[in-house]
Parts: sequence; C-alpha cells; structure tokens
Amino acid sequence: MTIVPKPYPKEFRDDVVRVARDREIGVTIEQIAKDFGVHPMTLQKWMRRADIDDGNKPGVTSGQWAELREANKRIRLLEQENEVLRRAAAYLSQANLPGKGSTRS
Repeated sequence: MTIVPKPYPKEFRDDVVRVARDREIGVTIEQIAKDFGVHPMTLQKWMRRADIDDGNKPGVTSGQWAELREANKRIRLLEQENEVLRRAAAYLSQANLPGKGSTRS
C-alpha cells in the first residue's frame, strides 16, 4: 500500500516561493527548501508553476487545469449517460417487436 502525502497548503507554497524568489545572492534553492522542510525539486516545481500562473512563462495555469479537469469529468458523465440511453433504446425497441415477448396481438 502506497501512502500519498497530503499536499502542502497553497499559502505555504506561495510563501516558500516568495522567499525563494526574494532570496539574497548566494542563497541556493536547496538551502531554502531545506529550511522549509521540502525537497528541492518540489520547490523548483512550485516555482515553475508560479511563473506560469503569474504569466511570466507560457503554459497552462492552475485555474485552466482545474477547468479542464471539471470539463473532462462532465464529458465522461455525459458519455456514460448517453451509453445508458443508447442501451435502453435498443432494449425497448427489441421488447416492442411483434412475437418477441410482446403481450400485444
């Protein structure tokens, strides 16, 4: 069983990114990450995401990802509903054929 760690709160990530961006010359990302108890790669990932979200680098923002995720959920739900309706229509059309389980003469 794999244990997935809980994500860091957004405020915490924002604070760590701000400290990393405002660091003095000679202070490394690794030092800041260690001070805050996060892995250096995690901090670098947060900084890349912040650059995209702030419009400093091209890419899909966190808000756009959230919208896309919700749209994909909705599409999957609609596809499932459509499949249920398609199967129901096929079943009902078979049930109404003369001589095939129909009680009408």
